[in-house]
Order: sequence, then C-alpha cells, then structure tokens
Amino acid sequence: MFKKLIGAIKRTFTRKKSVAMPLNKETEIDREINALYEIVIEALGSDRLVLQAGKMDALRLLRSPNPCERVLALRRILEENPTLTPEPEPKELHNEIARLSELLANIIARHQIEDKIDRKVNEKLEHDHQEYVKDIRMQILKEEKPSEETPHDAKKREEIEKLEKVKLTQSVMELLRPKNLDEIIGQERAVKSLRAKLASPYPQHLILYGPPGVGKTTAARLVLESVKNLEYSPFKEDAPFIETDGTTLRWDPRDMTNPLLGSVHDPIYQGAQKSLAESGVPEPKPGLVTDAHGGILFIDEIGEMDTMLQNKLLKVLEDKRAYFESAYYDPTDERVPKYVKMLFENGAPADFVLIGATTRDAASINPALRSRCAEIYFEPLTPMHIIEIVKNAAAKLNVKLEDGIAETISEYTIEGRKAINILADAYSLALEDNAENVQITKKHIYEVAQVSRLFQYVTKKASSNSTVGHIFGLGVSGFIGSVIEIEAIVFPAEKGKGTIRFNETAGSMAKDSVFNAASVLRKVTGKDIHDFDVHINVIGGGNIDGPSAGTAILSALISAVTGKKIRQDVAVTGEISLQGRVRPVGGVFEKAYGAKQAGIKVLVIPKENSKDIPPNHLGLEIHAVETAEDAFKYIFEDEIKFVD
Repeated sequence: MFKKLIGAIKRTFTRKKSVAMPLNKETEIDREINALYEIVIEALGSDRLVLQAGKMDALRLLRSPNPCERVLALRRILEENPTLTPEPEPKELHNEIARLSELLANIIARHQIEDKIDRKVNEKLEHDHQEYVKDIRMQILKEEKPSEETPHDAKKREEIEKLEKVKLTQSVMELLRPKNLDEIIGQERAVKSLRAKLASPYPQHLILYGPPGVGKTTAARLVLESVKNLEYSPFKEDAPFIETDGTTLRWDPRDMTNPLLGSVHDPIYQGAQKSLAESGVPEPKPGLVTDAHGGILFIDEIGEMDTMLQNKLLKVLEDKRAYFESAYYDPTDERVPKYVKMLFENGAPADFVLIGATTRDAASINPALRSRCAEIYFEPLTPMHIIEIVKNAAAKLNVKLEDGIAETISEYTIEGRKAINILADAYSLALEDNAENVQITKKHIYEVAQVSRLFQYVTKKASSNSTVGHIFGLGVSGFIGSVIEIEAIVFPAEKGKGTIRFNETAGSMAKDSVFNAASVLRKVTGKDIHDFDVHINVIGGGNIDGPSAGTAILSALISAVTGKKIRQDVAVTGEISLQGRVRPVGGVFEKAYGAKQAGIKVLVIPKENSKDIPPNHLGLEIHAVETAEDAFKYIFEDEIKFVD
C-alpha cells in the first residue's frame, strides 16, 4: 500500500510537460491537485481529512474552484499551520505542487513507520498481558490447590522425613553441661561479678578473659536467664542470646557480605529476592547485631576478629543501630518497599549487650573496644575443682568411680570440658567391660590417656626435702601460671678468673637478673662471684619473659655458694634490684595457681603485690617481702648470715 501511494505521487509530478500533450494548462494543474487529494484521502481517510481541514481553517479553500486556494488548503493541511497565507501565484503552482508532493511522501513514510512501531508495541503489550494473566492464574491455582510433587521431589522429601525419625541420645557435653549457676565450679567470683554487671538497670558490655573450658560461655548464658525475672532488669523474658565465634567472622573489604553487622544484596550480581531484583531494588540483610536486639550478643574468641571488624562493631555499639549503603538504592523510586526504605534511611535496630570471650591476652582486643567494656577474668581450675567437676558428672551419668579416679583425671587436665571428655571416654570403655554394673577404674583412665596421647599436666612436684642450689620460680603463659625450676652449681676457680654460664634460651632479661644477683651476692655474703666457675640452668630451657625470676636466681646462687639448703615446698617471684630489694612483678594471681598445681605450700611475693592476691589464696601460705633478706627467711632451711 505504502509503495503504491509513493509511486502514484511520483507519477503525478514526473509527467513530461511536452508540447506533444495537447492538454490545457489549467486542466493539467487541476488533475495534479486532484491526484494529490486522492492520495491524501487514501492515506489519511476522508473523515480525517475533513477534520484536519476544519482545524486548519481550510474547508472553504478546499471547496474553492480556484486551484491556487486549493493548493493553499492542501499546504495548511500537510504542514498543520492554519495561518499560512497567501495562496501561491498561478505561475508557482507547479513548483508548489512538487514541494507538497515531497512533503506528502515524507508524511506517508513516517506514518507507515509509526504504524509498524505501534503494531509491535501492541503485540508486546498483549504478550506481557497474557503472561501476567497466566502468572495470576497459576498463583490462584497454587493457593487453591497446591501443585503435586514430582517423583523426584517426593523421593527427596521422603529421605528427609526418614532422617528426621532417627534420633540419637543427647551428647555427653549437653547432658553434663551446667544447668544452673551453682554447677559452675571454681568461678564463684567471676560469676558473681558477671551477674552484678548484667542484673543492673544499666547493664555493661563485657569482655571475659580466661583459659578454655572453664565455663565462660555457659556462665554468660545462665546469668542472662537468671536476671530476666528481676523487676529492674532491662532484659525481657524473650531476650535472645545470640552466640557466634570470632574466628569465623571476617571483614569483607568489598562490603558484600557481613553476617555480623549485616550487608546489602544488590539486584544484579548478588541476587536480591526476585520481587526486588526485577525492579532493580537492593535488598538489605540485617546481621547478628540485629538478631541480638534486646538481648546478648556473645562472641567467643573475640580476640581473633580482625581489627577492622572490631572497629565496625564499635560503631554499632555507639549508635545502637546498623546502617546500610548501596549505590543501587534510589530513595525517590516509588517501587522501593517501605521496609527497605526504613532500613536504608533509619538503619536496623541493634541495642544489645556485647559479651566477648577470649583465651588471648588483653592486647589482642581493640583498645577503644576494651575501654567501653568491663573486664572479668575467669580463673584456671585447680585439681580440687577438676575433682569436683568429675564427681558431679559421674553422678549425672549414674556411674560408679573407683577410689582416686577423679584425682587421676585432675592430673591430666586443667579444663573442666576436657575432664568431662576423659570421663565420658572411660565410661564407654567401662560399659563395654560390664554393661550391667558400670564402674570406671584407673585402668580405663590410663587406657584413654594412652589412646588420646595425654600426659600429666603437672610434672614438677614440690617436696618436703630441702636441696642445695635448686629453687622453684614462677612464670605465666596466657592465663596459666606454672613453676619454673632453677638450679645453680659453683666450683672454686682462680681468684678473679671465674666464669658464668647461663641458658641463652632463657632470655636476655633473665641473664640480666643473673648479673644483678651476682652484685647482691657480694653485698650480702661478701663473696665475689668471679672467684667461682658458676653454671645457672633453667630446667627445660624455657624462656623467662621478664625479670620476675631475679629473687629465685639470687636464692639459688647463694645456696650454691654457701651450701645452704633451699626448701622445696616454697616458690618465689619478684625482681631483684642492685640494692637487694624485691620489686613488684605481674601475674601474681596466675602464678599462685601454678604454685598450687605443683604442690607448693609457701608463696613468697613482693610486698607491693600483696593487694593483687587475697590472703591464703588457694590455701597457700603467702608472704609479702620487701628485701631479699626478708625472703630468705622463708626460702632457706637455715638462717643466712649477712656481712656488715
């Protein structure tokens, strides 16, 4: 149709004006004008032509016998301008008709393209409409009648249902885990402090320090349950206890995933939910800090979290909200759901109490985070605590213990959790031996120790016998104190040409303590160490981190030089100065634990550390001294005579 119209226009205006054509000029013009009108009528329709002529004030001109006025009317219609005047001169009609024919061809071509586009648009709209109607129908069908399972889906469902029916007995750790605060052994002071800080109307963020297996997580969970019923407690009955592990939390610099603080799934690469992805709306995903809103967020091994994530957590603690950002979020987009807009503009609520637990020292925690938290130290368990834990667990297992079983287990571990594991393994062996009358014997314990490659935790034992040149010092590793055996031996040498040998692996500070002790030796006894060949040894080759073995080294050296015997039920700690004063050291509380583990009865500490440890702590006889002379009264079996 389009090609026919264009062809007709071209034929009308490309006729040769040959003198061989005996046509009257006026008749030819009329024919051309009539041909143009016929094409316009065919292209636009007669009704549309009349309407257009009326709008363009061209009806009168359209009916005029004057060809010039008719051409003017056609011009107004095609150019859509009712103000066009005047009509062309008769001599200009040919040129004007040729121009109008070209204009008419362009209009027809444009209309043809528009028609094609309209048809495609209508087809697309119709297709989308049909798809939409189809989706609605399917949704209605699903709501009215659930779709039938395929054989594959049914098989998978049956497998899961079969697995659900299989139930093992609860794990031994679950069975033996403390059910109330009274069952947490050896942490009375820590639990009391923890409860006091959470029971307040203004609970504090906390960091719990201590060795593994002493009950930090269990204590936090049970304390929350115990304070929920208090009238002044801010924790409601449904306050959550959200537990996570700092070793599994990592900071993503792309900020694409963050289970702790929350993240945003963009609609293109990360796959926001379908309803949001189709409209290009990002989906915020609140994290554990929001899950813990109104309760406790417990992060075990918080010292393992990277620094950046600790800083981000600090910001959440200050704002009590977790905020989200996304380049895909458009606040003016009306398709954004209200909850998404709320999360982006207001953030997610995150008002909780943080409790972090760590087996590392305080240096591993962000200082800014530590400054906002109260700190509680859980104490290492003593053999007596392990014995009590084992006996309580045996009662829950309803199993008999041979005499000395709990004591034997206490020699292999200082962790309550490990002690229960040893007991559970021995219980399994005893059950195999006699299922009707289950009794755990030492044979079962030793078999567990051999299979698990366990070794006795404490190998250095105190003694009631006194010895020359041997003394127990004290050290700290993490939160665990331990005894350090130091021995010294001397041989007479040519005056002033003696040598001193000391463990290089013990460390430079311990070596300095040897030279300090040599000076104090001369001051106290009047004997010059350079008159002897001296060998001082730290048994086991351990590194002594700090000068705290100074008093012990001095005592061993004086014993070797004078032949005076040292009591082997005494342990000593303290830096020695050149004036013979015993200076304060760190870790006295933990060192007392190490002394108790080794069977020490008497503990000698610097006087300035006396407030760091309660009197008779762990049943030890504790003496705080100012000088080496005061310390010698408790260290040596016989009195040391000093030179004036």
